[in-house]
Amino acid sequence: MTAISLEHATVPADTGEVTLLIARRVEPGHEAAFELWARGILDSAAAFPGHLGYGLFRSSGGDAPWFLVHRFRDEAACRAWQESPERAAWFAGCEGHHHTEIARRTLTGMETWFAKPGSTRPAPPRWKMAISATLAIYPISVLGSLVLIPRLTGLPLLLSSAIVACVFNVLMTYVAMPAVSRLLRRWLTP
Repeated sequence: MTAISLEHATVPADTGEVTLLIARRVEPGHEAAFELWARGILDSAAAFPGHLGYGLFRSSGGDAPWFLVHRFRDEAACRAWQESPERAAWFAGCEGHHHTEIARRTLTGMETWFAKPGSTRPAPPRWKMAISATLAIYPISVLGSLVLIPRLTGLPLLLSSAIVACVFNVLMTYVAMPAVSRLLRRWLTP
């Protein structure tokens, strides 16, 4: 497989999963030692609760990096691996492998609101995503309070709350966030 740039990685579906993309540059002549190390650290991570899978992508040649990919159930599972003594031991024992990390990207799912499926545009900073989401939620909340919620007052609380959540989610995903992302495109990703 050929390597891809972390800046141009496709955005995953928003399921709460965390994906780590790590690029490492390997000095020529040390590829075999690095591959053994990479497979070892990936196998070690796979034994952790909440680890969903991994991948190793070889360099396309020349100065192109190798890529390691980890998928975790959630942020807690990812943090448990990153702070583990097992991971620390793999890094303590990688001297002489002649490889260095050159980039790292963590995808958490909110990025899906800011990119078309399969997009290669990197996600904006989280603070910009939070401001954008607030701008999208506000008009939906106002309209929902004026139009939808008064019509649901006769229903049981759990049913009316489920209807509101469903309507808000659909409007956020298919109407508000695409519109806000288009309007703020230059500000989000200059």
